Amino acid sequence: MTYCVAMSLHEGMLFASDSRTNAGVDNVSTFSKMTVFEVPEGPHQRCIVTVNAGNLATTQGVISQLRRQTVGEDSHILNLPSMFDVAEPFGQTIKKAISHAEENQLSQSSVDFSCTFLVGGQIRDEAPRLFLIYPQGNFIEATSDTPYFQIGESKYGKPIIDRVVRPETSIGEALKSALVSFDSTMKSNLSVGLPIDVAILKRDHLKLSMRYRVTEEDAYFQGIRKAWGQGLRQVFQGLPQPEWFHN
Repeated sequence: MTYCVAMSLHEGMLFASDSRTNAGVDNVSTFSKMTVFEVPEGPHQRCIVTVNAGNLATTQGVISQLRRQTVGEDSHILNLPSMFDVAEPFGQTIKKAISHAEENQLSQSSVDFSCTFLVGGQIRDEAPRLFLIYPQGNFIEATSDTPYFQIGESKYGKPIIDRVVRPETSIGEALKSALVSFDSTMKSNLSVGLPIDVAILKRDHLKLSMRYRVTEEDAYFQGIRKAWGQGLRQVFQGLPQPEWFHN
């Protein structure tokens, strides 16, 4: 299991993903689930960030195939004219990778080869755009009504983001809410864990403004983890008992 979140804000875009993979309680490893594709200059200048959840072999195969296409094909994600056009080959590659894996698995195997991607970024002369791409290859785009997407173990971190994040939210506040959502998720599901990979793409910069890995030693994350827990307990203790309750 994993947890990833991406937000499309007026200031730019925020991406965060945990890096834990779990094949049982005695087989826990760390793999980055974030990939960055950049063309730093020229007419095809762009920055594309992806985070993924699901079968690790499938997601790595999808990324490898897309990288391979940038060398030998006329049209690929590094020269297509829009982020919508980029989302389409992502969807097609995901669908083909899952289908191929399922066709070649042993008949008695029950392995889930599915995966889901968040793909966002900005291409020169276009506004930033964010897409959620499903295992079936279809996708939806973030809007002002829904400026963020989550994949993986999303239910525990959703309430805090729902209450805080709007398109006009600053990237700093969005980052804070994302980290609190990760803390809430890790408290409730041990299959999600540190480190957390974070990437920030500011509007019209066309290159990453920041890429950072939050580890166990990160003082800020430990500080907000402690403060959030204490704050929740204080607010809860301050809530009145219902008038109709008699002890």
